[in-house]
Amino acid sequence: MSDRKIRVGIMGLGQIGRQLYHLALEKDDIEIVAVADIGKPEIIEYLLQSDGMEEPSCKLQDNYLTNKKFRTRMLQLARPEEVPWDIMNVDCVVDATGRYRRRRDMEAHLRAGAKRVILASLPSEPIDRIVIPGINEGHATGADKMISAGSATTNAFALLLQSLDQSLGVDFASLTTVHAYSSDQSLQDYAHEDFRRSRSAAENIIPNNNESARWVEMVLPKFSGKLSGYALNVPVQRGSLLDVNCVMRDGTVTVNQLNDAMRAAAAQHPDLIGITDDPIVSSDVIGCQQSLLFDAGATIKAGKKIVKVLAWYESLGHACRVLDVVRQYGKLDGGVS
Repeated sequence: MSDRKIRVGIMGLGQIGRQLYHLALEKDDIEIVAVADIGKPEIIEYLLQSDGMEEPSCKLQDNYLTNKKFRTRMLQLARPEEVPWDIMNVDCVVDATGRYRRRRDMEAHLRAGAKRVILASLPSEPIDRIVIPGINEGHATGADKMISAGSATTNAFALLLQSLDQSLGVDFASLTTVHAYSSDQSLQDYAHEDFRRSRSAAENIIPNNNESARWVEMVLPKFSGKLSGYALNVPVQRGSLLDVNCVMRDGTVTVNQLNDAMRAAAAQHPDLIGITDDPIVSSDVIGCQQSLLFDAGATIKAGKKIVKVLAWYESLGHACRVLDVVRQYGKLDGGVS
């Protein structure tokens, strides 16, 4: 097994894409060798330097973003089939656009020379595998070509549910994610194919469908038909909250037992799960690199078997998990030690 860096291409340098770039600078095992985005390279450079880092992390030189660790070829392209991944010799492509979630879009990346495609979002149809770190990364195989690293909500919900179920037993669960607004929402009222999403994200709490429960049932099949989910997009830029109601198997479970179960899970998976006893709010979770931060002070029982728990999360934690999935496949390919 070699210590060669994993050569990664990114399509879409929105919030998640830029976080992937910054995170790659923190380690020595990944280099971002190419980026494809519809934006001008000068604008991409400007946004990367405006992300709150203490020092500018890159400089644009002759169509390359350069930093202290690697050079990244900038490609102003709009569709997967247009990107010459073969020339860039990438080991995998992370599609962080949130737009190209169909099999045919991922296949277009492969035809263009990508050896493997990892979505930073949920797919819109079945693909080779969904990998949720801490849940099923051991199921990954070298034969997988089209993979999803899930979504921030999916990762948080799956880890929360598995942690409580393994310790105390959960029969059913229903989640509501109170979610920061996303880049596909308009800040002003603007015609959209969905009525509610046509309203201003900056001024409204907007009820929205959420796919996480359905996909969690796929990675945790024992919960098939036992989960439901909904979303409320709120006028907050970063920081989201899981509000989960669980029907516990044992009606005698206490609040302290629930919190202790999550403390044990956090001790077992410190990179994935955190826990806080502080009375935090959404802005306090900004910068969290874990998949979820369990709010121990918010746990309550409602009746004999129903409990309500809260857990915070943000997009940076999900960007970390996307790179965890990249590394998992890099190990399978012999690319990292």
